[in-house]
Amino acid sequence: MVDVESSLQLIKRGCDELLIESELVERLKSGRPLRIKAGFDPTAPDLHLGHTVLINKLRHFQDLGHHVLFLIGDFTGLIGDPTGKNTTRPPLSREQILENAKTYKEQVFKILDPEKTEVCFNSAWFDDLGAAGMIKLAAQHTVARMLERDDFAKRYAGGLPIAIHEFLYPLCQGYDSVAMRADVELGGTDQKFNLLVGRELQKHYGQPTQCVLTMPLLEGLDGVNKMSKSLGNYIGIDEAPREIFGKVMSVSDELMWRYFDLLSFRDIAEIRQLKASVGEGRNPRDVKVQLAQELVARFHTGKAAEEALAEFEARFRQGVLPEDMPELTLQTDVPLALVQALKQSGLTASTSESLRMIEQGAVRANGERVADKAITIAVGETIILQVGKRKFARVTLG
Repeated sequence: MVDVESSLQLIKRGCDELLIESELVERLKSGRPLRIKAGFDPTAPDLHLGHTVLINKLRHFQDLGHHVLFLIGDFTGLIGDPTGKNTTRPPLSREQILENAKTYKEQVFKILDPEKTEVCFNSAWFDDLGAAGMIKLAAQHTVARMLERDDFAKRYAGGLPIAIHEFLYPLCQGYDSVAMRADVELGGTDQKFNLLVGRELQKHYGQPTQCVLTMPLLEGLDGVNKMSKSLGNYIGIDEAPREIFGKVMSVSDELMWRYFDLLSFRDIAEIRQLKASVGEGRNPRDVKVQLAQELVARFHTGKAAEEALAEFEARFRQGVLPEDMPELTLQTDVPLALVQALKQSGLTASTSESLRMIEQGAVRANGERVADKAITIAVGETIILQVGKRKFARVTLG
């Protein structure tokens, strides 16, 4: 007998919205394994913690005995998802998509059970659909309905271009649900329109309509913007253990609880106890260590998590420099400005960022905080540069 109430509690943990809950309850009562779909366009080779919010929820469904359909959008990636974009998004080449898809398959099984996961590629049905089939699909939606979508509406009102192919994306995502006969589709809150299109298309094709579960978009390290590689506020799941550990430790105490809710597999009651202990005076840093270790262990090993903690403690409490610090030689015949050295060594993205980091007191040279923005490095000099808590380089001017 299925414990529907307990199942719903786990399914709804951290979610933003569940549509329609009564329909899901009826399907859970049936006792059959449900087909749970989530799609990912392989637009970049690496997954970050923001992506894992959905993947974690897929794992919850697996733990309840349901069948997970992990969809790699190798066809829809050719269109380019316009969701949340204020300009037309450039599509990727087939070669880029296939290369990225390989790494996705490797990375998701750090969370999902491969024995309970079916990896799908939507080119399997779209390549056969053909031009005539795509025209029939396009006939299922109106331009007026497409313009109800927030990002399309804003671009249209602002006189910004919307390419015709972008209207195809929600239809293709919806047709994925038809082809996969999905019972439930997961997506971020910004995907709600697309997920509902799936319900409409399933109804048109005579299928039971999927339930829709939306998850919040995870804020990045800045605590403001959605985690994104392009913004540099991300934690990649393939990053080195010490990088994952250090980045988690850098999030604010307030944001830490958001990460616990959306990323941790700890029981909800345990997280509440941790929060209560901090309210009673416990140092939030100690709790953050537990989160950092859990995430490093998930994507690497328990031993790696212990080593990352030991290195973190040594580096930031005792001032020990990392053993694997990059060593660089910058070719120059004249003294080089420190702001340029920071940029050329990859510690900052630009000279303006170098200046900003110095103003914020985040730059050290040979362990000493730098305050003078005009400082230069002599030819032949070797200097240890540090930006923030995690970026180091031993730089020699040659």
